[in-house]
Amino acid sequence: MSENIRIQEKYLDILPHRHLVTLNLEVDFAKMTVIGATPNGLRRIAPVVGGAFSSERLNGVVQPGADWVLDRHDGVMEIDVRLVLETFDLALIYLSYSGRFLAGTDARKRFKRGELLQEEEYSLVINTRFECGHDRYSWLNNTIAVGVGTQTLTGPSYQIFEIGNVV
Repeated sequence: MSENIRIQEKYLDILPHRHLVTLNLEVDFAKMTVIGATPNGLRRIAPVVGGAFSSERLNGVVQPGADWVLDRHDGVMEIDVRLVLETFDLALIYLSYSGRFLAGTDARKRFKRGELLQEEEYSLVINTRFECGHDRYSWLNNTIAVGVGTQTLTGPSYQIFEIGNVV
């Protein structure tokens, strides 16, 4: 187990939290739009073409969305994702999240070539925001949640946790 994971587990033991949802995204990397070099770094837009989410309280599919990716000059990849989640009972939930992908130089090069990295070679973390007008899911409007992600060949997979005094 890597030091990074041990630290995460240590703090999860003392921080009030519970699993909110597992989110699996499908990204069409071949259709990524490259905006180009900007003063802040290399800007790209990755289309999210689908996916699924599941937990005790949330289940459904991911409608198409996008990730506005910024490869900063210091090697950090910032992510800015906006999606619509459709529950199995047809409620729509807006999900936006931002975060960052950290990896060493060699791992970043292999990642950009589409290679699957070992989990200990990178750190992918996000903070989320949910918005929903459906009464059944209105509790999401006040939910503070963070997630940790893993890379798959089709896109990221996140374990998202509700933080704070969980009712």
